[in-house]
Formats: sequence, C-alpha cells, structure tokens
Amino acid sequence: MKIASWNVNSLNVRLPHLEQWLAAFAPDVVGLQETKLEDERFPDTALAAAGYRSVFSGQKTYNGVAILSREPAEEVQIGIPGFEDEQKRVIAATVAGVRIINLYVVNGQDVGTDKYAYKLRWLEAAHEWIAAELQAHSDVVVMGDFNIAPDDRDVHDPALWNEGHILTSTAERAALQGLLDLGLHDAYRLHHDDAGVFSWWDYRQAAFRRDLGLRIDLTLVSDALKDRCIDAGIDREPRTWERPSDHAPAWVQLG
Repeated sequence: MKIASWNVNSLNVRLPHLEQWLAAFAPDVVGLQETKLEDERFPDTALAAAGYRSVFSGQKTYNGVAILSREPAEEVQIGIPGFEDEQKRVIAATVAGVRIINLYVVNGQDVGTDKYAYKLRWLEAAHEWIAAELQAHSDVVVMGDFNIAPDDRDVHDPALWNEGHILTSTAERAALQGLLDLGLHDAYRLHHDDAGVFSWWDYRQAAFRRDLGLRIDLTLVSDALKDRCIDAGIDREPRTWERPSDHAPAWVQLG
C-alpha cells in the first residue's frame, strides 16, 4: 500500500500536475494540503476519472485538505474534535483498514507572535486527538505538511534554522517529538539516516536550484505499522515542473 502526502499549494493551479503525478506514481492513498478551494469547487469528478475517490474540507484562498483513495474512505473526520477553528487544516479517514490522518500544521509566522502561540495550541489539541485515535486504531498513518523540520539533518543550514527560528524552534520540535512519543515513527528515518534531503524549497533566491530546503512534509507510522514499512521517500520530480508547488510529495510504502 503506497501512501503519499503533498502540499499542492492551490489545487486550482496544480490539478494538471496532480493528475500527471497520480498516473506516474500510482499511490493508493494521497493526502493533499493547501488545496485552497471551497468544497463546491473541488475537482472530485476529474479525480474520479483518474481512479480516485475524494473526501475534502476546503475554504477559499487558504488552507484546505483532502484525502484521495482508490478504495472508499470510511469514518471521515473533519477538524480536530473539540478544537474550534475556522481554518480547514485536518481531515482523517479509514482506507483499507488503515487510519489516515492528514494535517496541514499551522506555519506560525515568527517565534513569539500570536500565530506562533496559535500553532502551539493547535499542536497540543492535535496531540490529544491523535492519542485518542491511536487508542481506537492500531494501523495509523499521520501525514502532512507539518511546518516543522524534525532535526538539523532536515535543514540546509542548521546555523540559520536554529532553536529560535520558526519551523525549527525548540517548542515546535518538542511538540513534534510529543507526537512521536505517542508511538509514531518518522517513516523516512526508519530507512534513511542521511542529511540534506528536503521536501520544501522557497520560491525565492533560486532555492530549489541551490537545494536550500527543509524536510517538513512527513509520514508517521504507528507501532503496528512499523514492521510493515518497506520504504519511504520524497519525490522531487514534481518540483522540477513548470509552475510547481513549493513542496514535493512525501511517501511511505507499506507491505
């Protein structure tokens, strides 16, 4: 079972890229972030023609999440239960017995800002909910754009991206570690120890060409899936296309 996560940064713009990538990569399940579409504009008919069923939660211009799957999605959950939030950042569903939790984690703007405080509150709420999900489901994949680089191997310049910087601050990394401590495993790190492999590159400063990136798109697997995790990686190819998303898909293969 091949499961992938991709921040498409506007499905309206990137739908042709998504269709091309689905045909080439052939994942069984895909979590999308930053679809930036109201639900009535979601291209579920086009994606059905590509062989995928869709569940989604969107809003105009910002945020938006979806799960695409070859098999029907069941037990769909939109949003974090009990956490009031107008931003569409969370969707979960069960596909072929695997609980899929797709997150578009808050960016946080800058350390010390109101948006940073919101990010930490959001992560705390997500932690409590995911803990409950892990009690209810053994086979769980938590994936998405986490807007947190797990450690210094995941940033192009650790001196710049330090403990006081957004996406790499001490509190953000502690929140991510808190999720891992629930019994989740970074699928990429189960198979790869290397530094300098990224999933996001800024559009500015020729960052992709210069490989000035961060690995902030993650696939986390539960204890029960750890031994079934055959491989994981990042597909850089779509980032080379014309008018690309600034993110590349992250994926995990389950046996």
